[in-house]
Amino acid sequence: MAARTDAHDRALLIDGDWVTTGDWVDVASPYSGKTVGRAARGGRAEAERAVEAAARALESPLEAHERAEILSTVASLIDLHREDIAQTICNEAGKPIKTARIEASRAMSTYTFAAVEARKLAGQVVPMEAAPAGSGKLGFTLRRPIGVVGAISPFNFPCNLVAHKLAPALAAGCPVVLKPATATPLSALLLGQLSQEAGLPRGWLNIVVGPAAKIGDVFIEDDRVRLITFTGSGEVGWKLQERAPRKRVKLELGNSTPVIVAQDADLDEAAAKLAATAFSFAGQSCISVQRIYVHRSRFDAFMASFLPHVRALEVGDPCDEGTDVGPVIDDESHDRIVEWITESGGDLLTGGDEEGLIRPTVLANVRDDARISCEEAFGPVVVVNPFDTLDEAIDRANGTRFGLQAGIFTSSIDSAFAAAERLEFGGVVINEAPTFRSDQMPYGGLKASGNTKEGPAWAVREMTEERLVVIQR
Repeated sequence: MAARTDAHDRALLIDGDWVTTGDWVDVASPYSGKTVGRAARGGRAEAERAVEAAARALESPLEAHERAEILSTVASLIDLHREDIAQTICNEAGKPIKTARIEASRAMSTYTFAAVEARKLAGQVVPMEAAPAGSGKLGFTLRRPIGVVGAISPFNFPCNLVAHKLAPALAAGCPVVLKPATATPLSALLLGQLSQEAGLPRGWLNIVVGPAAKIGDVFIEDDRVRLITFTGSGEVGWKLQERAPRKRVKLELGNSTPVIVAQDADLDEAAAKLAATAFSFAGQSCISVQRIYVHRSRFDAFMASFLPHVRALEVGDPCDEGTDVGPVIDDESHDRIVEWITESGGDLLTGGDEEGLIRPTVLANVRDDARISCEEAFGPVVVVNPFDTLDEAIDRANGTRFGLQAGIFTSSIDSAFAAAERLEFGGVVINEAPTFRSDQMPYGGLKASGNTKEGPAWAVREMTEERLVVIQR
């Protein structure tokens, strides 16, 4: 069909058309359980049509200035429709509305930074005459789009993490087929609508909602999909890479985020920042603070500051302006988190399950090998343990299979640099919660946390191929 359905029902976007299939995905509020919208359900056939459309789009390349203008226009439209986007995020993901507004603003920034990258994407001059064999020759490289991108995005940032897939791909000159999270597809489809309004030609963006296995199989099997970008669970992500060894498979996965509060830290600053960020969106962020290591001599003082901040957080309906912490995404996640809390054997200092909502939960004296400590909780839970030496704290922070981001609060430059050098993480944040992310910075992990760097300047280059040109003068 050529026309978009109403705001409640969203069709798939394939080759510039809004397509219904006769089957629907009901999108429910994680807080109330009520249906907040529907998205047409696609499958293998729709994914194949989408890849075909993207491949055709690649035959009519957009010049860099055209891509940049479209990206800038999308950013302006996001700004114009910021409240509608925030309400959509809040309704489908259960993200508190004030946090959802921040996500919408960040998506605008992501498109803005991608527009900059589209304008300056270039190769480099190769110093051919540095060797006798290159005498009389001019060498330089070109950056060419890798081809069709298959993108798979998660539920927890249904607008901005979609933007981190779509905007760099367009900046690089790559058409995209997007599979958004089935639980939260409405924000992605709204971005698709804004992209069309910005003048993006047919086929450059295709959005197919449906089973990950069926759509992912098309991404893996179709040779025209040259790069797969995935944010989500490690189990799924590493299997994608295993099944597509000849493609670029870019993975942004999980973490068990640690932060060290050193003996010389500003305790009040650390307590306030960690309480504010550890439970944001009910801890459903890859870099939500999960493990806090506090010097034993300052442990009681830190807890005396930290716990009141945690208990002051408002828990409830994400649509209420005062809510700080809403629900986790579904009952399965709720039950798993409660199970991990119960089995941890730690001291429950505050929080726990209350009428189906997990209140901001702080556990102390938890074993490092407990699942709530060494695996990714993805819930509103923090484990706080004492340490005696900085070496011990760093070793314990490194003591999981993850390596996305970590942090330290300290007034010592020596301690800060020791942490920066020895923490085995893709990012180390000093005197700020490691939940911090600004959308232009390189963001990505080591070990089981992934194999890529997001942030438009880095993602754009990963979505291109470098071609060497040599000219005999």
